[in-house]
Amino acid sequence: MNIIKKDIDALNAELSITLTPQDYEEKVNNAIKKAQKQAAMPGFRAGKVPVGLIKKQYGKGILVEEINKILNDSLYNYINDNKLEILGNPMPKENSAVDFDTKTEWTFEYELGLSPKFDLNLDKSQSFTYNTVKIDDELVEKYLKDVKRNYGKPSNPEVAEEKDVLYIDIVELDTDGNITPGGVFKSTSIGIDRLKSEAAKAKLTGAKKEDKIIINANELYDSAVDKSMSLGIDKEIAENFNANLQVTVKNIARMEDAELNQELFDKLYGAGIINSEAEFRDKIKGELAVMFTQDTDRKFVETVEKSLVEKLKITLPDNFLKRWLMAVNEKPLTKEQLESEYPAYARSMQWKLIENKIVKDNNITVTPEEAKEEAGTFIRSQYARYGQAPDEAEVAKIAESILTKKEEAQKIVEGLYSKKVLDLLKTNCKLDNKEVSYNEFFGIPA
Repeated sequence: MNIIKKDIDALNAELSITLTPQDYEEKVNNAIKKAQKQAAMPGFRAGKVPVGLIKKQYGKGILVEEINKILNDSLYNYINDNKLEILGNPMPKENSAVDFDTKTEWTFEYELGLSPKFDLNLDKSQSFTYNTVKIDDELVEKYLKDVKRNYGKPSNPEVAEEKDVLYIDIVELDTDGNITPGGVFKSTSIGIDRLKSEAAKAKLTGAKKEDKIIINANELYDSAVDKSMSLGIDKEIAENFNANLQVTVKNIARMEDAELNQELFDKLYGAGIINSEAEFRDKIKGELAVMFTQDTDRKFVETVEKSLVEKLKITLPDNFLKRWLMAVNEKPLTKEQLESEYPAYARSMQWKLIENKIVKDNNITVTPEEAKEEAGTFIRSQYARYGQAPDEAEVAKIAESILTKKEEAQKIVEGLYSKKVLDLLKTNCKLDNKEVSYNEFFGIPA
């Protein structure tokens, strides 16, 4: 076997692998013998089919399969032994047809996309903005509002308000205002605050039980789909349905906000843990700070990524990567789609290269014990969502099962590497800490 590397430029190379019979004959003969033992053909006992017949029927397929195995192993052994840092995977050169019928020696050629070289220094000379959400009274009040609503109690008031749900009977009226014989008759419910029409909201707000209100179908429903589902009519009919409807209020449902009292505090945190509204507000502030921790770190990483990608301007083997993406994409990808999506892919690749360099330069590692503990943390969090605390023996068993699955294990390990990179960035670089409002942090217009 002969492998030759040819450098095209700093980011592209070619590998040629020449195979002779001595590289593959033994493996092919062993594969044929194995096929012979498993073969069953009419007129021959199982395992006793002549070798010549096996070669005639299966020989070429076996040869191609074994050659591909040898090439795959040779490629990646060469790449690993020579410490080549590649992007994507080696790609066979186009128009490199191979004659397996008449030749016994072949040269296979592959294109390689090489990882670019760049320097990266992470120290206090590097400054990044680190925004955190300001836990102000407005944010606490917003959270309190949600808590009171979520733990509220249902009631049936006499007069409807904008956020109430109405249980109604609907009948279709003709142009004279009379009930249409054989027309729409439907019992349903509707949330006043979900109506798009302000006119409909105004008509229903203030309604009482047994009130009869006339509303046009186009005021009550925003689309033909809504009409069809709520009124129980075909979508085709609903497209042109614009009759007036008589809406009779049968009941009014409201969720009354919970009171900020000891009963609520005990329900949320256990008896006697929180004993006043002031303590409750302080507890909420702490919970909100923890709640936004992941968002804070995510935004920080996005800031660092944008800054370093723009600063380093890492050059990629773009033409190679585009051809590779076209070849490996599961769904057919047009050239127009590729050109549209490639910039985002390239940016992601540049950041991945930066992250990998941080890992390599700082000797960051993830141990099996750390992966197991991370898997355990994930499992406990899943149980906690349902208010359960799993047995630690069960946690260990599930964690072990997760880590035997390649994709799941890879996600956990990559997540740990990302966490360690984040910790290093926070430690090594200068952080410009800023408190910003909730709206500013999440980019919500004022």
